[in-house]
Amino acid sequence: MERGQVVRRVYGPAPDAEDGSQGVPLVHRDIHGYRRAFRLGGSGPPLLLIHGLGDSSATWAHILPRLGRRHTVIAPDLLGHGDSERPRADYAVAAYACGMRDLLGVLDVDRVSVVGHSLGAGVAMQFAYQFPERCERLVIVGGGGLGPEVHPLLRLAAGPGSEVTLPLATSPPVRGALRLLAPLLRTAGGLGLGRHDFDYVLERYLMLDSSMARQAFLRTLRAGVDMRGQVITMMDRSYLTAGLPTLIMWGEHDGVIPVRHALRAHAAMPGSRLELFEDAGHFPHHDAPGRFVDVLEDFLATTTPQEYDPVLWRRLLRRGRPDVPLYQEGEPSHPSSGS
Repeated sequence: MERGQVVRRVYGPAPDAEDGSQGVPLVHRDIHGYRRAFRLGGSGPPLLLIHGLGDSSATWAHILPRLGRRHTVIAPDLLGHGDSERPRADYAVAAYACGMRDLLGVLDVDRVSVVGHSLGAGVAMQFAYQFPERCERLVIVGGGGLGPEVHPLLRLAAGPGSEVTLPLATSPPVRGALRLLAPLLRTAGGLGLGRHDFDYVLERYLMLDSSMARQAFLRTLRAGVDMRGQVITMMDRSYLTAGLPTLIMWGEHDGVIPVRHALRAHAAMPGSRLELFEDAGHFPHHDAPGRFVDVLEDFLATTTPQEYDPVLWRRLLRRGRPDVPLYQEGEPSHPSSGS
């Protein structure tokens, strides 16, 4: 497959997935005094998989055994998620990227190909930006940080007063009522999430049943979203992916982050590949796991890992975005520009 090619296919029923609970176990290590959970298994070149907001490494469990046949798979529970601790801490994407670097350091992994879903894609892009010498390839799956649009319920939850309303909205009576109303809500469009995403997102929401889980969720959400939408963007630095093999995968029925963000990112990231899943939502690795693994393994097998070149990196930074001049005509260069 040529890089830069857009692929659209109609996908049939997902094949039966392997059970990841035995092949790729959940293990724990203390890092900076906090318990971190992660799945580690397989053998071969390392592959880091980062989940999204309110999720955990379990989102990858059904595909990890197959990926582990050719790769050492590392799938963490981000701080504040899954079985990792939920401290009062920094939950910004930059802090998460540092956490990924530190986890890899604990595991004696110097360089890695990174797969990120939703929030995890924002973390993966930030990792590639902060630590280009450690990132061999980048895979973005339904990624955050590529445009302001996001599901209205997330914008609402990021607004003022959620510290009061979220405990009420996740109280046992409300959770019970939602379970009873789920079939009706699903028939009515699943609160805008559609048939692909409603059930899984609802289950993640119902897991916000403790004060610590809700606090971690809100801190993570507000680090990247406000009532107007996503506030963090990697689009201004997308030109820095020149030379970094990049794959973008997206479900065309994504009810959380619109698929047009995939097209925007593909146009902005030099040489990127784009794979669109016609019968998938925000979780293409759930809706079409067999195809998802096929596409990912093909990408990993047919691209050459990036070799970080500090001279090229500085040159790209000095040039800036190709569509934006470094300085207005007649404007003196800023002393911090390196010029």
